[in-house]
Amino acid sequence: MRFDATDEQHQLQAITRRFLEDTAPLTTVRLWGDKNPAGFDRDWWRRASDLGWTSLLVPESRGGSAAPSTGAGAGVGGLGGLANLAIVAEERGRLVAPGPLLPVSVAAWTLAVADADAPAEAESTATLEASLSGDTVCTWAVGESEQSWLTASPPVTAVPRGASLELSGIARAIESGADSDSYVVAASMGDDVLHVLVPAEIAGLRRERAGSLDLVRRHADLTFDGVVVPASSVIVGAGRGRSVQDRQGHIANIIQCAEMAGAAARAFEVTLEYTAQRCSFGRPLASYQVLKHRLADMKLWIEASRAAVEGAVTAVVQESPSASHLVSAAKLYVGRKATDIVQDCIQMHGGIGVTWEHDLHLYLRRVTTDRQLLGTPVDHALRLASLIGL
Repeated sequence: MRFDATDEQHQLQAITRRFLEDTAPLTTVRLWGDKNPAGFDRDWWRRASDLGWTSLLVPESRGGSAAPSTGAGAGVGGLGGLANLAIVAEERGRLVAPGPLLPVSVAAWTLAVADADAPAEAESTATLEASLSGDTVCTWAVGESEQSWLTASPPVTAVPRGASLELSGIARAIESGADSDSYVVAASMGDDVLHVLVPAEIAGLRRERAGSLDLVRRHADLTFDGVVVPASSVIVGAGRGRSVQDRQGHIANIIQCAEMAGAAARAFEVTLEYTAQRCSFGRPLASYQVLKHRLADMKLWIEASRAAVEGAVTAVVQESPSASHLVSAAKLYVGRKATDIVQDCIQMHGGIGVTWEHDLHLYLRRVTTDRQLLGTPVDHALRLASLIGL
């Protein structure tokens, strides 16, 4: 939760937490992780969409609920609802909740800021409306590559073929990639980047599920083997393609960081309660000085993680020149500390903490997955060093 949260944001937090506790407790997370191929239920996702999760980055003029951006920077599209999205993401982290919030949110924002003269405007508008309602799942597909995600061009390439584009390449580790109805694909065309709307059921597109550490977060590798789409499928052209891709990365990493902060905070709460009740040699574990120090450190890291997320959100919403710096600083700090916190929590639980029956491993799976995708802490450290001229 942001330190200066409004009454509406407190209400959003409370509603989100109550919804998740009622409809997706950890018992349900375990069940869907074991029994549901997609990791989430479509009807449940529609209910989450009804709460406005999918519309938080989409301006009211396009059917969403986002306030205008307060900045006057690159102007690639306001992100006034990013603080609210971070609140939802933090609450989802507390219950390691399912659902494609990250890829759907990024795709919805991209559709909402499509080029004004984009030939695919009618199609993108229909896709956006269906995605906001939860009737379809349209996800962001940029893909991991062997190089650092932060410096590599999109692994999918686009080649003009008359009035069409031919897409080739493999986009790896796409969240909900095997369970989506359509994709907003980032594609390289020479030195430029395009963003193309591609239906899931199209000739030449192969979807293969990839293993995932997270129980309810599914990923897939998308192979584009000469996929031919009309040139009118381009929703963001070369003129704005790279700036839009940068903003996509900002949004995605902020969602990850907020989620990791929420997961670490909940693991800490569970551990604090456990150490107050569990006794050793007739004394509660929490009474031992060495454990008090570890708990104090964890609390400090959690609050610093929240502050890092807040700083990144503010910079991106205001389109600050330091937005990339603060996003990378947040991923660097939260990505490291969240895994340290959950690992410490497991250690303080002793043997029970490493069992399948205990819930702490669910949190370790979530923060480790978020840490590794869309730029590791090391990747972001190198990027931050480059940005400040080191």
